Amino acid sequence: MKEELAVYFIAGTQDIVRGTLPSVLEEALKGGITCFQYREKGAGSLQTASERKEMALECQKLCAKYQVPFIINDDVVLALEIGADGIHVGQNDEEIHQVIASCAGKMKIGLSVHSVSEAEEAERLGAVDYIGVGPIFPTISKVDAEPENGTEILEEIRRAGIKLPIVGIGGINEANTAEVLAAGADGVSVISAITRSDDYQLVIQNLKNPGSPS
Repeated sequence: MKEELAVYFIAGTQDIVRGTLPSVLEEALKGGITCFQYREKGAGSLQTASERKEMALECQKLCAKYQVPFIINDDVVLALEIGADGIHVGQNDEEIHQVIASCAGKMKIGLSVHSVSEAEEAERLGAVDYIGVGPIFPTISKVDAEPENGTEILEEIRRAGIKLPIVGIGGINEANTAEVLAAGADGVSVISAITRSDDYQLVIQNLKNPGSPS
């Protein structure tokens, strides 16, 4: 799981500034992302279940072509219906015990956490495969984001002995990835670092190998 979290791309149609979600996703897959989460939320997102399913299937097909895990954000029904590789939920999304009851053994389960106590609870549950920790830095991609925690939250979670794989999230880019990994994350999740880039391949390589010459 840790290898799959290295460069964890999150996007929905609302995040795309040029082209379409499938076209951007395919370029990102070619560039070397290691996981993709389909997150259709907020202003500009697809509003009907049929539209979201159609887009999810298209993205899922692309991920399968490049053998990259396809995760769905906060839609257990859709994830089960199309056989996604995983489901990711936040603290205010579908209740995690219900998600586990529906999905454990069928797909990977990811949970967003914002504190050491939430990380400890995620580990106690025994069915969560990885945690998304953040927001680490201020983010432009999520209007209802929690206050940023800085990299200290990653260090605190690791000091608490949490063994779950961790992907850092929130305002992460090429310039700060090394700091996030050094603090204890196994990988970084990004939205705008890729969707607003002019060179997907270069950005993804820099996220994978922070600090190395481009």
